[in-house]
Amino acid sequence: MSDFTKSEIETGRKLFAGDWHFFWAASSRESLPPMKGMEIAFAGRSNVGKSSLINALTGRNALARTSHTPGRTQELIYFEKDGDLRLVDMPGYGYAQAPKAKVAAWTALIHTYLKERANLARVYVLVDARHGLKDADLPGLDLLGSAAVSHQIVLTKTDALKDQELAERIAATSAAIARRPAAFPQVLLTSSRENAGIAELRAAIVRLMAERR
Repeated sequence: MSDFTKSEIETGRKLFAGDWHFFWAASSRESLPPMKGMEIAFAGRSNVGKSSLINALTGRNALARTSHTPGRTQELIYFEKDGDLRLVDMPGYGYAQAPKAKVAAWTALIHTYLKERANLARVYVLVDARHGLKDADLPGLDLLGSAAVSHQIVLTKTDALKDQELAERIAATSAAIARRPAAFPQVLLTSSRENAGIAELRAAIVRLMAERR
């Protein structure tokens, strides 16, 4: 059962309705846009489904580019519509078909972004429910913790698991983040393919915005 009120669900629907569009691409600290309003970012291993989730949130089929090639997102990609909220699609970690120097540059950018972006309210860390947290996720979670950035796990592709398997995955994930003080304790469940959990993620963002105010 949803932890969110009908009002939060409806406010979330309205928040993500309308004309969301590409706003900015940043490949370096110097090219980051001026800070405005509130930013939430989406992180995770390459090919975990960040772009698909952003498309599902905004109800747009091709707002964020999806690809079967890991490492396709190579910058911080910003999306916005009228209002005070911006979405940021971060480069995937763990694998990328790119030169090591390029991957190192992305890594440096992400470090800077997490530590210096004062209007970054939360990072949603996407984890493929079929596989759970992997060793490749741990450095990213460690960095979020050291930067004291609020972050929350979002299990993606949950439609691929049976109920018992999903319950076990939720329990294991919750246990893994329990000792991370910057990690929000609630694990969110989504399936972009079936549009499951999208309303709840929108509502979670609505609640976060209310708390930040």
